[in-house]
Amino acid sequence: MKVTYNAAAKINLMLDILARLDNGYHSLFMLMQSVDLYDTVSVEETDDGKITITCDVEGVPCDRKNIAWKAADAFFKSTGLKNKGIKIDIQKRIPFAAGMAGGSADGAAVIAALNDIYETKLSVNELCKIGVKVGADVPFCLTGGTCLAQNIGEILSPLPALDDCWIVLAKPDRGVSTKDAYDAFDTAANVRHLDTCGMLYAASQGDLYGICKRTKNVFEQLIEVPERVPIKSVMNRYGALAACMSGSGPTVYGIFDDESKAIAAAESLRSVVRNIFITRPATSGLTKIN
Repeated sequence: MKVTYNAAAKINLMLDILARLDNGYHSLFMLMQSVDLYDTVSVEETDDGKITITCDVEGVPCDRKNIAWKAADAFFKSTGLKNKGIKIDIQKRIPFAAGMAGGSADGAAVIAALNDIYETKLSVNELCKIGVKVGADVPFCLTGGTCLAQNIGEILSPLPALDDCWIVLAKPDRGVSTKDAYDAFDTAANVRHLDTCGMLYAASQGDLYGICKRTKNVFEQLIEVPERVPIKSVMNRYGALAACMSGSGPTVYGIFDDESKAIAAAESLRSVVRNIFITRPATSGLTKIN
């Protein structure tokens, strides 16, 4: 049996770190949004007793380092099912190490596909409990849409869908280590926290302009991405309602309420960075193809 999902990228409309927990993790406040940029993940049964990964993009690890591998391993350990062998094929569209949860999206697709293949009939909540063992963004990627994610990412509160808009993604060639980003927070002397209450109220009202007014990412105080300033400058020049870094970076996104402005900004940005995408908000994290 073979199951295939499209797995959506995400952006952080807000990301704040509230505290470092005793277990080494961090308590987070993240307003998350799925966008219609997808990896396609296929999971197929084999008979070799292994977890095998293939990917069409060079440089993506196809071993135990891949979140998709870890997700499959976590699924079998959590359910107690014997792995008779599976093959995972990933067609990458979401840039690697971009702050858009591409790896987490792939992991979410694997967990959902294995739930289908083995007919375990686990609830979304049960799937999320498996996912959070693999990564903080995996529970959100299993659900998607517009959502508040708290604590280490496992507490999810759905919010009204984001109003119709266009989201331009600009991904510099460099990558950013998530571990280094959190280490920078842990050693920072002063961190300005964000208007989480105001953002939550705006999001609960489905107020796109109120959300954009408060869109911020605490990592912008901690992580230096040289391209961030020129990218934001272009986006603002073309009328972006908000321009912000996603996750721990380096991708910067701009939100536009006019398609022509988004297209013009994207064209201008091609002289700054190579990887540019024009996306729309998506209402779910996973879409089953077959």
